Amino acid sequence: MRTGSEPLTAKSPLKLRFWLSVWGQLLTIGATVGFALADEPGLAAVSAVLWVLVTIDLIVVLVRLHTGHQPPQLWPM
Repeated sequence: MRTGSEPLTAKSPLKLRFWLSVWGQLLTIGATVGFALADEPGLAAVSAVLWVLVTIDLIVVLVRLHTGHQPPQLWPM
């Protein structure tokens, strides 16, 4: 049973998530390259993992923006 007051048609702010993912791509690529050049393999590996996560999020956002993904309607009105 629903207890929250959020609307049934709530959507994620996909354009904001897109731009944050783009910024995250630039940041994590720069960090990975910078740590690799500074001979910090542990930090480079952590940055590379974050890069993969940001890339997955960017792909999900792009698919949802392209398809116009809507959350499922639980209670038809």
